[in-house]
Amino acid sequence: MQIDIIGVPIDLGADRRGVDMGPSAIRYAHLQRKLEELGYSVHDEGNVEVPIAEMCEITNPKLKYIDCIIPMSRRVAGAVATSIQAKNFPLVLGGDHSLSIGSVRGAARNKKIGVIWIDAHADFNTAETTPSGNIHGMSLAILAGLGDKSLVQLWDETIPVIDPSKIAIIGARDLDSGEKVNLNNAGAMVMGMEQIDRYGMVSVVEKAIERVSRDVDGIYLSLDLDSLDPEHAPGVGTPVPAGLTQRETHLACELIAETGKLIGMDLVEVNSVLDVQNRTAALAVDFALSALGRRIWNGHS
Repeated sequence: MQIDIIGVPIDLGADRRGVDMGPSAIRYAHLQRKLEELGYSVHDEGNVEVPIAEMCEITNPKLKYIDCIIPMSRRVAGAVATSIQAKNFPLVLGGDHSLSIGSVRGAARNKKIGVIWIDAHADFNTAETTPSGNIHGMSLAILAGLGDKSLVQLWDETIPVIDPSKIAIIGARDLDSGEKVNLNNAGAMVMGMEQIDRYGMVSVVEKAIERVSRDVDGIYLSLDLDSLDPEHAPGVGTPVPAGLTQRETHLACELIAETGKLIGMDLVEVNSVLDVQNRTAALAVDFALSALGRRIWNGHS
């Protein structure tokens, strides 16, 4: 299988600058070489064109930079759809989580897919519930058919892009009150840190896989590095204490890889300005390798 690396250097969806350097940081952490060592053919598609914040205006404080995020989302969707149509695996590097409005949409073109969203946040706000106006906190709601019409539709496609019953959020621990209402009404699965602490990561991920993998053409994994505890991943824009460990995150990726149904993946919210010796970007590479089949030991006990 060929892996297509697609960079999306966007920081328009977030409050803090610096996450636009994430794709370069992840590449610098030897992403391509390590994927090739796993036996994959790898093609780096370069970066999708994204305007810088200084070229964009905030026309609606409840939907910041929407006029620039919409065309970016269309370009990302096209790049991902082209990759999957060629029977390749799109590995999308961010950039903030608003890029998933495009990446997941592209993966779902002419397909029915399930989504596993590993994140400290549910990203299930709308313009009516958002406390910040940051669109990276709305991505998953948009994909589930909630929110601003121009973002939800993007093109005249089937709405929602993802059936909310085929969404599983893992690692959530920072949810807004209106966002909780949206999640309950939509019927998406949320497996927060409390469930992980109570039942363990294996049980949580198995439940998520069972939920999203029935009657679908594949699973898409969107991994936000702020799902990890800031002690492990300091280079993120919206750190939340008491998060996942490195090992828990590796295990989640390994379990998802074992399904054989993974068709694409996002690695988002790596902020180089806030990182320490590119540590968070290096972790992102390691998680991609785990999701794509790398194991410490593949022999017999």
